[in-house]
Amino acid sequence: MKFLVIGLGSMGKRRVRNLQALNFSNIAGYDLRTDRRQEANEKYGITTYESFEKAISHYKPDALVISTSPAHHMHYAWQGYERDLPCFIEASVVEAENIMGLAKAAESRNVVMAPSCTMRYFPGPKHVKRLLAEGVIGKPLNINYQTGQYLPDWHPWESITEFYVSQRDTGGGREIVPFELTWLDDVFGESEALACVKAKLTDMPADIDDLYHCLIRYPDGVLANITVEVVSRPVATRELRILGTEGELIMSADENCVRYANVKSPEWTRISLGTGTVENGYINPEEPYIAEMADFVAAVKERKQDRFPNSLKDDWRILQTLYKLEKLAEGVK
Repeated sequence: MKFLVIGLGSMGKRRVRNLQALNFSNIAGYDLRTDRRQEANEKYGITTYESFEKAISHYKPDALVISTSPAHHMHYAWQGYERDLPCFIEASVVEAENIMGLAKAAESRNVVMAPSCTMRYFPGPKHVKRLLAEGVIGKPLNINYQTGQYLPDWHPWESITEFYVSQRDTGGGREIVPFELTWLDDVFGESEALACVKAKLTDMPADIDDLYHCLIRYPDGVLANITVEVVSRPVATRELRILGTEGELIMSADENCVRYANVKSPEWTRISLGTGTVENGYINPEEPYIAEMADFVAAVKERKQDRFPNSLKDDWRILQTLYKLEKLAEGVK
């Protein structure tokens, strides 16, 4: 198979590494920026193009990996659809109706469209899902979850004003709400927005809300308080506590573990999350991203959309939750 990675920023380079880790060597890249093309060529030995049309006509890829800023995801995904090219698409936060339109079109022609759901592949969420399914804390009742990282620390080599997280529609805090809901909804069911407060609390040079407080209800009456922020420093925050009828379950980045206790075994049972392989300049390990890319490749080879665990329709539904939360925050019914 031949892959064209569109966008060679930090995520595009990661996707190149993912494919190489899966022993693919036929990888090319496209980016408008000369420095990014040169870096990808020097680091990973891939051919790069400054023109999308040239990359398509000269390289003739079998699949696209779309790692641009969210504002351009649908443009390139439609380009892929029109050429019957399956697409892997990084997490999106805008153009929900365009996403649904592409979902229906791709379904009619059986073109695989795989929107990213990387958190489902991380060991913490995987253990949480498994343990809840095993009933270790009984029926979940209440969820408290906070996740965040100081926005300038995302790309310490450049100002936040130089990439999409400083723009209002694709701002760092806003983008992460659906990113997190993708795995939370997978564990708990379809989310229902109840209330939201969002605000800019810092003096970062960007017109964005840097904190979202969200109140969500899940099926069977489960309530969730979810805080998404881009304020935490000097280290990132990811702390989850679930109260159940028979015990508690905690996922903690600070402790690097998932632990639970219940009325039958009140002592904490701890499961270490390990460290994985962390590339220089990144904070998250490579393994979850590699596993996600492997599922995309399998879906392409089998030509089966449901071989990948997330869909454009799933993304559309979660974006509806985001939009409802924002309307509630603005006092719009």
